[in-house]
Amino acid sequence: MNISTNKTWSFILAPVIKFCEYLGNHDPVLLVKIRYFAKFKRLPDLKNPQNLNEKILWLKLFSDTTKWTELADKYKVRNYVESLGLEKYLVKLYGHWINVKDINFDVLPNSLIFKVNNGDGKGTNYIVKDLRTENKEELCILFEKWLNRKNIGALSAEPQYKNMIPCIIAEELLPIPSGYSSLVDYKIWCINGEAKYIWTCCDRDEDGGGADVMTYDLEWNPHPEFSVFTSEYRKGRLLPKPDNLDEMLELAEKLSNGFPQLRVDLYNIEGKIYFGELTFTSQGGMMDFYTPEFLYKIGKDVKLPKK
Repeated sequence: MNISTNKTWSFILAPVIKFCEYLGNHDPVLLVKIRYFAKFKRLPDLKNPQNLNEKILWLKLFSDTTKWTELADKYKVRNYVESLGLEKYLVKLYGHWINVKDINFDVLPNSLIFKVNNGDGKGTNYIVKDLRTENKEELCILFEKWLNRKNIGALSAEPQYKNMIPCIIAEELLPIPSGYSSLVDYKIWCINGEAKYIWTCCDRDEDGGGADVMTYDLEWNPHPEFSVFTSEYRKGRLLPKPDNLDEMLELAEKLSNGFPQLRVDLYNIEGKIYFGELTFTSQGGMMDFYTPEFLYKIGKDVKLPKK
């Protein structure tokens, strides 16, 4: 559960959240240690990190993250994808706006999805199936709330969000595959620019929080033993291997080249691959939906740069 986006818990834990946000801006190392200990009942090893969580924490605290701000931005990352000659994988963009007053709803298609560029998908996506029936004033109020969110990333000490200029984007609404309640996310873990595993998420809850999940190796063998299944990350059905899996893996490796670890999120609709986003700090570097053994297995090969 993301306490920053849950209204009830945000109210109850408001003082704690405010304190964590303060630490995120002024002493991120202390915040990381406190939150890690609260979740795993031990301190992270930041001097000699071993597992994937610890290495993500080290990278966000001690490495050069200047490129992260642009590449984690759901709008600006498009420039990066295009610079690699991969623009054919981009979802169609209908517009982006820093000011909601600039949105001209009359020129937009009837079906589309609105997002905020610095959102996590939990309450910051809005699907429109028929724009003609939507209350435009209420949409603008919602978008204004998205743009005015404060301290993005501070709660988890994620530096990529600190200097990100928020904007609203409108994209093509991709069709949901038959037999599913949401799109299927193919989240490809890349270590030192090399694809290692694929984590799938499908049949998401309406609020974008929970989902059915499964981890596969590069030959599409399922590995449920890598996961710690919960009510939020549930054991999912076995999905068919995409016919163009090799192309997806190649795309992920091109996008992750030059980064010690990076999760490349893709979609695959009837054989057409779409770019989703780049994730530098999965769950803030505090993933508890994987077993300790798997976190070590995938993290031990991450080559960290000099501090």
